[in-house]
Amino acid sequence: MLLDANLISIALGLFTGLVLAVTGAGGSILAIPLLAFGLHLSMAQAAPIGLLAVMLASCVGALQGLRVGIVRYKAATLIAGFGILFAPLGVWLAHLASNQHLSLIFAIVLGYIACRMWHQNTQNLQPDDYKPAPACVLNPATSRLFWTAPCTKRLMITGSLAGFLSGLLGVGGGFVIVPSLRKVSNFDMQTIIATSLMAIAIVSVVSISIYLLHSNILWQIAIPFAASTMVSMLIFRLISPRIPVVISQRGFAVLALIAALMLAAKGFSAF
Repeated sequence: MLLDANLISIALGLFTGLVLAVTGAGGSILAIPLLAFGLHLSMAQAAPIGLLAVMLASCVGALQGLRVGIVRYKAATLIAGFGILFAPLGVWLAHLASNQHLSLIFAIVLGYIACRMWHQNTQNLQPDDYKPAPACVLNPATSRLFWTAPCTKRLMITGSLAGFLSGLLGVGGGFVIVPSLRKVSNFDMQTIIATSLMAIAIVSVVSISIYLLHSNILWQIAIPFAASTMVSMLIFRLISPRIPVVISQRGFAVLALIAALMLAAKGFSAF
């Protein structure tokens, strides 16, 4: 029985690492329903396991990005700073909510993310003439970010929302950070993913620390899941630049919508 659980944990971790490597987002948001359905865990049990795995994988990805110089570390630090401020509020609310309510909240968030990501890719297919100028722009001469008030404000809002959802649902927040950076900046996709991973790593460290103070982690599941997630992410990050953004983002949107429908059905059936 334990062997079966370990094998399932490894398989789920491999898939989570693939999603995290290709999209830079969604690894944790999909890990929770995968753990809930694959191993029949409650949301409270799955949340810290998924968050632990994504925290470790994000740390590795962020270090890789820093090594090759594609992380906008000041932007990531600002996002993470506001995420840290709002993560405790999310954790506090998570312990007040029932498993059914958390499932429904998770389903709503997943459904919104799926629709927004699909719609955003449709917008990205339009000619550049129809796109407004981003708030956060890199200076082409110096490769430094212009720190304007609108840019700073958008990054602060992004970090606050990512941190709150990290605490509430046990997710890294990349599904908030990546689409936001794509919308408000002129960063290329690899820079967005690397910057997102650094912010996720910082916020996740704080969120998982808070979870450890309030609940016990199922380590027999968490360790193989986290290890396979990291291995998978390292492998698939080598091929992720070859995958068109439209395909990866729309594929994630479809998976998120399926997971949302399953969670909604599970939540409603419990009432």
